[in-house]
Amino acid sequence: MLKIAHQTSAQVTVDKVQDGQHQTQQDTLAEETPIALVYNGVSHAVMLASPADLEDFALGFSLAENIIDNPKQLYSIEVEVQTEGVALQMQVASACFAELKQRRRTMAGRTGCGLCGAESLTQALRLPEQSVSRASPVSLQEIHQALNALPKHQSLQQVTGATHACAWANLHGEILLVREDVGRHNALDKLVGARARQMQAGVDGAGFFVTTSRASYEMVQKTAAADIALLVAVSAPTALAVRLAEQLEITLIGFARANQMVIYTDKQGLIK
Repeated sequence: MLKIAHQTSAQVTVDKVQDGQHQTQQDTLAEETPIALVYNGVSHAVMLASPADLEDFALGFSLAENIIDNPKQLYSIEVEVQTEGVALQMQVASACFAELKQRRRTMAGRTGCGLCGAESLTQALRLPEQSVSRASPVSLQEIHQALNALPKHQSLQQVTGATHACAWANLHGEILLVREDVGRHNALDKLVGARARQMQAGVDGAGFFVTTSRASYEMVQKTAAADIALLVAVSAPTALAVRLAEQLEITLIGFARANQMVIYTDKQGLIK
């Protein structure tokens, strides 16, 4: 039986070859663990994810996938460690569960897989009902500030080199929250959940998202679900992601580096 771990990383012995020389040494690897998302006793999705910040993952996934409309509709979360992985046992409002059963989605996720299991194109390419709220514009200097600060918040990436991070920064470019995961979608779901909890506690939700990954359609989709008007990605967006960002009036930036970036949509969200 394949051994399933419940830690975020593991030590392994490797044979490193450099300049023709072999050296035995220890290496740290990021773990992947099957995470089942169970609603009112019914399993809805199984994702391979980093087994950390699982309450944030449960809430963020539920919000980003439109299973619930607000955090109050998620009544409880129980993290149940099992031999085969981890089950997130959630109780949601009956109306939300009834709608979920109607969708009949059976997502079996791979690492970073976002649209697995949607039964129709309509389900896969679902759109928010309205454009995101327009926050105060952000300057390029504040975006660079967040980009420069992000690496020091990536503790798991520093030891494994195998994880993505998603960050929420305020309008001054100060990073408020970071979540890491082996999958970029999982990292963003965790961030959406953590931010929702902060907002419930009275923290101002204005700001923008930064991701260390490419900007796929679903990354823009999840950003819109969180009502965030600016997404900054260190890699490229897809064409479909750009079209969605244009439709929802989201400012989308790609190839973001310390000294450069490409602005794809809605320059009105930026201070030049």
